[in-house]
Order: sequence, then structure tokens, then C-alpha cells
Amino acid sequence: MLRLRCLLLLCALNVGATERLRLATTTSTQDSGLLNVLNPAFEAASRIQVDVIAVGSGRALALARNGDVDVVLAHDPAAEEAFVADGAGIERRPVMTNDFVLVGPPADPAGLRAATSAADAFARIARTEAPFVSRGDQSGTHVKELALFAAAQVQPAGPWYLAAGQGMGPVLQIADEKPAYTLADRGTWLARRADLGLILLYAGDPALLNSYHVMLVNPAHHPHARVEAARAYADFLTGARGQALIGGFQIDGEALFTPVAVP
Repeated sequence: MLRLRCLLLLCALNVGATERLRLATTTSTQDSGLLNVLNPAFEAASRIQVDVIAVGSGRALALARNGDVDVVLAHDPAAEEAFVADGAGIERRPVMTNDFVLVGPPADPAGLRAATSAADAFARIARTEAPFVSRGDQSGTHVKELALFAAAQVQPAGPWYLAAGQGMGPVLQIADEKPAYTLADRGTWLARRADLGLILLYAGDPALLNSYHVMLVNPAHHPHARVEAARAYADFLTGARGQALIGGFQIDGEALFTPVAVP
């Protein structure tokens, strides 16, 4: 009888138990406020608690390679493709897009308003040596910035170029204080712009497209990875409920992300 009571008590405790899932993701999904909408909805539906580590895409993928997380949501396509090709990750799926924007002081000393392309905008910044704050953290945003400077045939260096080694929110704050230009993802920019003196000065070039994908850590490499919980999270992000939440996430009536998965 005592044994039966213990078993019943254990079952009752397990009913209320919550599984934990480790997510590595970019600072943009955190700083924009999107995760504050997505994760509570997932947790309520699944009884799986999401523990978030918000870092640059490069660091997020490194954590996944090391088996320190179970699932990763990133926006660095080339690095993501390598992550899957190496067998470290599986089931890479598109989730959403937005774009990168160039923001800076209203005086616009580099003349970005007259830029004819993203590469031209970066060339103008370098040519005038106007202050520029870089993420400098191997994030997807940093990788995109370096590619755009390369397209402008510029190797950024010198006192005008500050590599902050910070996430998107802090970098916007630093750029605001200097003041300086910076490259930001539109989601974080829209979430933070009300508190900044910076303005959007250049956007719209197809080269500024910003794509997000979700990937599971390969359990063949890391048997401890919670692959079923990770798959449930990926299913949620790419399913009807997650895609509707992403598409409906707005600030001042403006959408921050565009859902692109096919539920």
C-alpha cells in the first residue's frame, strides 16, 4: 500500500512537471520583444519552458555546435548552411524575414539620403570617415555589415570605426550617444527608435534582406540534446500559430517581421 501511494504521488508530481528547452538565438529576436510574444504561447501549449541565450548568430551557432543548447534561431545563412553541412545541426527551416537599415544622426554628414545602393551608402561613410559603430561580435548583423563594406571596396579601420562587441540594443544606444551611423535589423530599430535621436537614413536595397532560420542540434553529435522538445519548438515557429504571432507582431502599427514558413 505504501509503495502504491508513493507511485501515485510521483505520478501526480510528474503531471505538473515542465520540460526545459535551451534556445540560442540572436539579440535581435530578444531586443525587438518578439520572444516575449512567442515563447509564452509555446510554453502554455507545450508545457516546455524555454531558457533563452541571446547572443550574436556566430556565438549562438557555436553554442549549438558544442551541445550547450538544443535549438538555435539565427540569421546568418552562410554560417547556418555550414552548421548543417557539418552535421552539427539538422532540419534547418525558414521562419521569417525582415531587413537591415542604416540609421544615423539627422545631420547625415555622410549623405546617406543620396545613396544609390547599400554599397554606396557604406562607401560614403568610409569616404567621409563619419563615425560608425559596428556590432563587432560575429553576429549576423556584423557579418552583413562586413559584406557591405567589402562590396564598397572598403576595409573599415581607423578612429571613425568603433567595434563595440555588443548586441543590437546597446550598439544603437552607443551610436545615439556619439552620434554615429550603424547598421541595425529593422525589428530592433523599430522597438528602440522612440528612445533614440537617430533616424533611418537608408533602406530598401535587396542586399539588406535579413532571413531567419531555426535548426535543431543533431542528437547524433550530442545525445543529450532534447531533440523532441527542440522539434516541437521548431514546429511551433513554422506552424500556423507561430507564424500568425510573428506576422501580427507590430510596433506603432508597423510589422517587425514577415513570416515565410509554409504552415
